[in-house]
Amino acid sequence: MRFPSSFFSSRVLFRFLFRFLSRFHPRFHSLFCLNCLGVSIALPLLLAAPGAGAQQPPPVVAEALQKAGIPKDAVGIYVQEAAPKGKMLVALNASAGLNPASVMKLITTDAALELLGPGFNWKTKAYADGAQNGDVLNGDLIFKGGGDPKLVIENFWLFLRQIRARGIRDIRGNVVLDRGMFAPAFYDAAQFDGDPRKPYNVGPDALLLNYKTLAVRFMPDSASGTVNVMLDPPLADVAVRPPALGLGTGTCDGENWRDQVQEASDEKTIAFNGIFPAACGEKVWYLHPYRMTGNEYFAAVFRQMWRDLGGKFDGKVVSGTVPDGARQVGEWQSATLPEVIRDINKYSNNVMARQVLLTLAATIAAPESNAPADTAAGARVIQDWLGGKGIAAPELVVDNGAGLSRIGRVAPATLGQLLLSAFQSATMPELLSSMPLVGVDGTMRKRLKDREVSGQAHVKTGSLNNVRAIAGYVLASSGKYYVVVFLINHPNAVFGQKAQDALLQWVYEH
Repeated sequence: MRFPSSFFSSRVLFRFLFRFLSRFHPRFHSLFCLNCLGVSIALPLLLAAPGAGAQQPPPVVAEALQKAGIPKDAVGIYVQEAAPKGKMLVALNASAGLNPASVMKLITTDAALELLGPGFNWKTKAYADGAQNGDVLNGDLIFKGGGDPKLVIENFWLFLRQIRARGIRDIRGNVVLDRGMFAPAFYDAAQFDGDPRKPYNVGPDALLLNYKTLAVRFMPDSASGTVNVMLDPPLADVAVRPPALGLGTGTCDGENWRDQVQEASDEKTIAFNGIFPAACGEKVWYLHPYRMTGNEYFAAVFRQMWRDLGGKFDGKVVSGTVPDGARQVGEWQSATLPEVIRDINKYSNNVMARQVLLTLAATIAAPESNAPADTAAGARVIQDWLGGKGIAAPELVVDNGAGLSRIGRVAPATLGQLLLSAFQSATMPELLSSMPLVGVDGTMRKRLKDREVSGQAHVKTGSLNNVRAIAGYVLASSGKYYVVVFLINHPNAVFGQKAQDALLQWVYEH
């Protein structure tokens, strides 16, 4: 293989300067050690230095990028053996700040594992404010949110069972919702992509219930010429207006049946104005009922479940705080953090990642400031945490911690150094197992199924318009682990998957 003369001259110059400065400053060598896991302040300088061209992507990847019409300057790649002083294989535009899409979740979840610990869980508490006479509570029932990302319906039902076991049946006051752990903020579910109905557009909530999402099941009945609609969870005092049944009309290709159904709900009605093609059979549509406030959604779910448990409640559901003197009547403890981040990374759950970022702010930053948690405080926690690990990330823009953002930015080198550090940490097994296994599960279950790397790599994916990203670990055929980061920011990014898959297979082979 022949190299241009400029390549050799630049390498000679760099080595001369390196040795010359090392003689005058004994720490110069450690500051610029590319493979030192604890220090990366000078990493962008090294990657941009003469000689970095020796770490170009392999031909199979370059060819795939060319076929996709993606120029190299729209790509950032970082591949290094996951060991102290591990060999660097590829470093292309590794110091450039690029949009990582959902790969940002790796930063949020790794920070949570190290700062909160793998035994961490969230606590949602219930209080009674008023005298209890027999099974009658003459006062309010208060729920205090702890930021639980996974207070799903089955868990909420068990939580309400605890309260019923305290003998409370008839609530003669209000149900009060205390969301004070997170700072109140206006949230526009349509801001990101103009479709507020999508479950990934649900905003964070210190008292998030069931991801504030509905599973709407359509069951066509040709005999009666109607469509039965079932809501999960059931909502008290909320009407359902089904679509018309399309017998011999409409098509069921892909997801286009949703456009024909024409959802038109409001805070009191789950409604559909169009037709549901009978040829579709049963279908489920996961909806964010964005026209309902958090209080309205919580109220509809609570009223129905409380009735199902034999309870009685005719009051209002309002916002408030836990008053002095209220007594605790229940506590729900979530699954531990590793179980939660498994859902976040395997299935790229955005609202759960937002909850984790705000939990970092509430747990790490808020005790010092005594203020409700916000995303800016969460971002500062992450920046400080990275700095403490010796990873300088001046390009980093965390935004919401989920990667569902147009402004989020991180350099491949920052992600690479983070994954290298994580691989040497005590919580490495938890982070590794939370990531999709290539060709097996999560968002990587359909990729590379027929290649040797299938089942041999844990890789988080990310995708937005003009963005395709992967980051994780490959267990190569040699038995060594490698960190792999591959970010694409380009209008043709949607065609970049073949290049990313080619890199994963190449790393496995080489």
